[in-house]
Amino acid sequence: MSKMWISTCIFGTSLLGVGAAAAQEYPTRPIRMIVPFAPGGPTDVVARVLAAKLSETFHQQVVVDNRAGAGGNIGTGLAANATPDGYTLLVVSSSFVVNPGLYAKIPYDPYKSFAPISNIAAAPNVFVVYPGIPAKSMAELAKVIETAPKKYSFATPGIGTTPDLSAALFRLTTRLDITNVPYNGAGPAIAATLANQVPLGCMAMPGVIPHIRGGRLRGLAVTSAKRSTQLPDVPTMAESGFKGHEADTLQAVLVPAGTSQAIVQRLHATVVNILGQPDVKDRITSLGFEIVASSPAEFAAQIKREVAKWSKVVKDAGITVE
Repeated sequence: MSKMWISTCIFGTSLLGVGAAAAQEYPTRPIRMIVPFAPGGPTDVVARVLAAKLSETFHQQVVVDNRAGAGGNIGTGLAANATPDGYTLLVVSSSFVVNPGLYAKIPYDPYKSFAPISNIAAAPNVFVVYPGIPAKSMAELAKVIETAPKKYSFATPGIGTTPDLSAALFRLTTRLDITNVPYNGAGPAIAATLANQVPLGCMAMPGVIPHIRGGRLRGLAVTSAKRSTQLPDVPTMAESGFKGHEADTLQAVLVPAGTSQAIVQRLHATVVNILGQPDVKDRITSLGFEIVASSPAEFAAQIKREVAKWSKVVKDAGITVE
């Protein structure tokens, strides 16, 4: 056995020890949590729940830094260029996997710019109609639209959001003459549907749950693989005859690529532990989300699947942004 080989082994082992020690000591100063959207939206709310618990666990302040703009690209690009030392976290929504196919150029690579921590929670989109619309299922809605070409449109939270793409996928599948009316966020889209200005809508579930329960909107189908515990009487798209229409609005955590594996694992274990706490579960599920708590490898695989899926929908539907 050569002295060089022994020295190499000792050096490699010492590096592993340093990495493990660094992870045990981490964090030693405040952490910045970038949210690439304005305060008050679902991603911001989920991020603040997580930040408060991380602060308690780590005994270091985790500061939410809202950097909105360009559909999430500004804040995400900022995080991509941050020092990979575990002191910058990024909390994203589904724009992270949609934007690579939606924009001609984005300031990050969805596969190379980040180390995934976990898809912490997800909410399906839900197709809704104003109660005056004579449709109680997606099949009936398709017939209503077919009998009155160009009359109906879907209100959505914005171009390229997963609800917008879910509505586009429905149009592509049925080949119906219907368009999307993208609003600047879920609030305005829901308001337009409630007022019967645009009597059909597709939105992420959290914002419309109270209106469906209150009878102000009729839920026709959710885009999850199974029925939501929050709306158990609303069938899935697959149950409604539309397989392959699954689409969740994810809420996930990443760190810049190059962050040590020891810190990635420490963050993942801590986040999963937090998500298992009853008060956190109750808070997040009350917003209409289901806890996911995927592993870094599972989330990395999901990123690859969804970037490919939504890029195809964007291309087939001819969706463009300026």
